[in-house]
Amino acid sequence: MLSDRGHSVRTVSTALVDLDTPVRRRPALSPSRAGDFKQCPLLYRLRAVDRIDAPSTRAQLKGTLVHAALEALYSLPAPQRVSDRAVALIDEAWRTMLADNEFAAAVVPESDAEKFLGEARALVTGYYELEDPTRFEPESCEQHIETELDNGVVLRGFVDRIDVAPTGQLRVVDYKTGRAPREMSESKALFQMKFYALVLLRTRDVVPTQLRLLYLADGQILTYSPDRDELLRFERTLSAIWKAILEAGRTGDFRPKTSRLCSWCEHKNLCPEFGGTPPPYPGWPQEPAEDAVFEEPAE
Repeated sequence: MLSDRGHSVRTVSTALVDLDTPVRRRPALSPSRAGDFKQCPLLYRLRAVDRIDAPSTRAQLKGTLVHAALEALYSLPAPQRVSDRAVALIDEAWRTMLADNEFAAAVVPESDAEKFLGEARALVTGYYELEDPTRFEPESCEQHIETELDNGVVLRGFVDRIDVAPTGQLRVVDYKTGRAPREMSESKALFQMKFYALVLLRTRDVVPTQLRLLYLADGQILTYSPDRDELLRFERTLSAIWKAILEAGRTGDFRPKTSRLCSWCEHKNLCPEFGGTPPPYPGWPQEPAEDAVFEEPAE
């Protein structure tokens, strides 16, 4: 097991993008997009091909706020990572969000801001019941990871935190601002963590010792220890998903698949199963040239 002391030097690594120079990226698979296709091929198409953005929700903004505060917390020297400072970072992150996100004030109006911030502060305070951030140094926070499999699919994502012990053991940590999931959602959460573990296996030739999900709303921790054979089987699963995506992209046949998750889908108005009509299929993005843009959203 990984200890809470003596981890290697911390490098806070957030992808920095020059807004005047778009990032050029090939079509890629992330945990979210793979999950979208498994849930409903039409949902994948609307998000990844048509690039139809859904409005930000209060829960999403809260999650972004808490993640930003925790990332900033680990940029501080260990003795300064106390609870009061973490709470103050919520307010700092909110001011930044209001300046950078024109929709934030509409989603959380000024009259509701203090309640919203109180909920976010409570999540950060609850984090201290799960870990003591003054006792260890992560290797990285908000780390961009990427690899290409033998069949050409690019796997891409952002990991909330990577811890490395002096022995070289790897721990992958993800913060969840909701409550610990039931069985179906737990499987979805582990899919995401296995995805990260596979990318780290392919880029570092190391199987993470532990995948750890921290559920801040109810103070629960979900841990899982994968093995190499399991991750190689998972790689074959991702390759099969990508093959199915490419076939749907070639034919334009992204069929909707109904489930109880449809109740929360932000694109029901475009779904034939609910009387909607999708926009005309724009075609699958061709393999980009040097000046083409097809960017997979960060997790």
